[in-house]
Amino acid sequence: MTASLPAPTSPDAATRVTGLRTQHGAGLIGVPRTGLRLSWRAESDDAHARLIGYQLAAGAEGGEPVESAPVLDSRTTGIEVADTLAPRERRAFTVRVATTAGWSPWSEPLVVEAGVDGPDLVAQVIGLDTPADGPVPLLRTEFTLDRVPDVARLRLSAVGLVDAWVNGRRATDALLTPGWTSYQQRILVDTLDVTALLHEGVNVVVLAVADGWYRGSFGFARRQAIYGDRTGALAQLEADGEIVAKTDASWQAGLGAVRSASIYDGTVTDLRLHDPDVHRPGFSGDGWGAASVVDVDPARFEPRSAPPVRIVAELPMTATPHDGRTRLDGGQNLSGWVRLTVRGRAGDTVTVRHAEVLEPSGDLHVKALRSAKATDVYTLDRDGEHTLEPAFTFHGFRYADVDGADVVSATAVAISSDLAPRSTFDSSHEALNRFHSNVFWSQRDNFVSVPTDCPQRDERLGWTGDAQAFAATANTLMDTESFWMSWLRDLEIDQTDEGGVPAVVPDIIRPQDMLMGGVPTENMGRAGWADAATIVPLAVYESYGSDEVLARQRGSMRRWVEHLRRRAGEGVVLPGGDFQFSDWLDPDAPGERPWEAKVSAEFVANAFYAHSARLLARAERVLGDEAAADGYDALADRVGAATFARWGDEAVLTQSGAAMALEFGLAPAERRDEIAAGLAANVRRENGRIATGFLGTPLVLFALSRSGHLDEAYLMALRRDAPSWLYQVDRGATTVWERWDAILPDGSIHSGAMDALPTEDASEDDTGMLSFNHYAYGAMIDWVYRTVAGLAPDAADPGYRAVHVAPRPAVGLERAAASIQTRYGRLAIDWRLDGDRFEATLEVPFGARAVLDLPATPDSVVTVDGAPAPGELHHGTHRIVVTAPAVAVPAPAAAQEAPVPA
Repeated sequence: MTASLPAPTSPDAATRVTGLRTQHGAGLIGVPRTGLRLSWRAESDDAHARLIGYQLAAGAEGGEPVESAPVLDSRTTGIEVADTLAPRERRAFTVRVATTAGWSPWSEPLVVEAGVDGPDLVAQVIGLDTPADGPVPLLRTEFTLDRVPDVARLRLSAVGLVDAWVNGRRATDALLTPGWTSYQQRILVDTLDVTALLHEGVNVVVLAVADGWYRGSFGFARRQAIYGDRTGALAQLEADGEIVAKTDASWQAGLGAVRSASIYDGTVTDLRLHDPDVHRPGFSGDGWGAASVVDVDPARFEPRSAPPVRIVAELPMTATPHDGRTRLDGGQNLSGWVRLTVRGRAGDTVTVRHAEVLEPSGDLHVKALRSAKATDVYTLDRDGEHTLEPAFTFHGFRYADVDGADVVSATAVAISSDLAPRSTFDSSHEALNRFHSNVFWSQRDNFVSVPTDCPQRDERLGWTGDAQAFAATANTLMDTESFWMSWLRDLEIDQTDEGGVPAVVPDIIRPQDMLMGGVPTENMGRAGWADAATIVPLAVYESYGSDEVLARQRGSMRRWVEHLRRRAGEGVVLPGGDFQFSDWLDPDAPGERPWEAKVSAEFVANAFYAHSARLLARAERVLGDEAAADGYDALADRVGAATFARWGDEAVLTQSGAAMALEFGLAPAERRDEIAAGLAANVRRENGRIATGFLGTPLVLFALSRSGHLDEAYLMALRRDAPSWLYQVDRGATTVWERWDAILPDGSIHSGAMDALPTEDASEDDTGMLSFNHYAYGAMIDWVYRTVAGLAPDAADPGYRAVHVAPRPAVGLERAAASIQTRYGRLAIDWRLDGDRFEATLEVPFGARAVLDLPATPDSVVTVDGAPAPGELHHGTHRIVVTAPAVAVPAPAAAQEAPVPA
């Protein structure tokens, strides 16, 4: 029966609409003026009601909304709003939904405030000429108001980083503003509500401008002025629609207490140079003069579309004496800094040195930082207590040593892009629970404006390989849709004219920066890294259900796949000869040459070529271009078949090669069972030892479990010996390591040796590669949610509108509970083994449906809510029972072959 919309007057009081939002998330004002999309949740107390449609209404804030035509569509996410908003426009939206029982009431209105683009800004970028890595300039102005405005907005941006104060109070809790983007084409503008900071009479605005990613010493080659040799800020303050202050040559400029601020090295602050009168009317400081205008194309400025960086946690630190200093321990590896209260005397110098782990001797392990000093230095201005915090920097650390003053108290301040946690997981396996927490923290610590590889050393780059490997997990752990959408904009900007995608986004790497085996290496178009152009958009679409990411990135996806087609030429497969990162950090690769994995680089490159073509075909089909989809599917078939025929027999002898052959659909159908059995046998022989690098790790558990080898998947997932995921937990890790054996079984720390020098004259201490906070290997948590908890979005009906419920218990893991805040509402499961019964409570949100794939055997009886189980469930809380369930037995080959004791 085809559903039809009920009459407009038909009420459904049991249903209500909540959580109306834009794709940019909650709380953001000054959003982009075009491409607006809305999402909402619906709730119903009627167990039999089903979503069938919606109706939008919109109008000026406070006015009468105009209703649009009702739409027969049960989607609630990524709904396009066709109008382009005018600059600064505030438009109110409301929605109601149609169910099989009638229409819900209208939702509470959502007011969307549009931002301004560069051409709408009359402010200029201004600064003070200072050297890179030198003192942080201050810029200030005064203006008079004859009354307190009803509404005031500060438009704020910079080439560099900027903090703003209005009348002595910070204008925002955002940090590292405006964040890191591909500055050569786009720089974000924040819109801040500063109404409460203004008063009648003379008002003062002060800006501090630091080098940040724009001009500071950055990248492992430590190049300066990557984007420009001058920093500056842009600010435009509007009160009741009138511009009352704007940066221009009339502003005054001078220096303050921050003598240097480096993302890698830390901040040096001389409190004796701080003058609080800078925030008061009539200030006239020594050495102050006119600011100068910095020439920046206004077209580069655009409204922010994703949450900024903020403080996301504060953890108390314990203090103990160590070697004449005070040792601080926050108990958690994180990105941020130490907020320190000390007692000292005027002129004392306080030094705070950071590190992730301790040497066996108890000293800070700082070799892994390479050239990054990760040190904050303060000079005290008076006797007594001081509370100290750095500016314009962040460190990756758990421990810190303080020298130069008595520590009164200390707090580890964690920062991250302000993305809401989206999920929870708990189980009977405490080490797995801890690893889940470690992965969450590694994502939090590395999602700082862009998805970085690590937060501590002289790198912190947006490596595309790490991003694509982790994207599916990231989407489950946090609400990352707008974060990825912003980053993918930069990926497309940094693509070459020929379609090549860089290994880092934003791209600051040059061949001379990256020497592999002493050879300058081009970072464009590397397999498994550049494929982020196709993998990340499809992961976002599957997790959130809006096709916006595919529509926005289709051009980029096409350019990448066509780039590969051109490189292959007439030979179908890529010709080889180019450097590849391959299955990076395969545990069996030479420690100093992590690209020399067991699986051949040629197989990996062409496996990802076929995979990207297949993903592009899916995107084309979603967007309605069937002819293009058929063409890219045919390309994927040809490349996949040729790749397997040429390299497959050797590749499938490795874990990563077998996983790619199975998960990317390269293996002929008649050989899939054989390859899967070989992979399982490999895992059993090695007692679950993982032998994959960055590219194989996200695939190997799925390759096992989806091919019927769940025992071996659990054997690998729950292994405790090195190399394994849980070995890290047993060694005290609180985040995910870059290398499987970053701390060796004897307690010593891996040397980090690597035959890839950042520069030809680098010292030995600058050449290691060792991070204790790298999320790539945490990609297995996607498997945990989909297989252990058993909650997975349907690729064909994405965003958890259709949910595959397929939990898989195992000996040693007899209980698991997980929840995910989908766009439709809370999806949750709580299951346990109770004797010879599998019992689960499943919560399905309104608008979603759950397809059941329960752990049943031929002897099982399956019931849902006390009745025979249907194949599909709708909203509500359901009780599931499976008798005589299937339970995985993660035993190695020796245990399986041993005789059963009498």
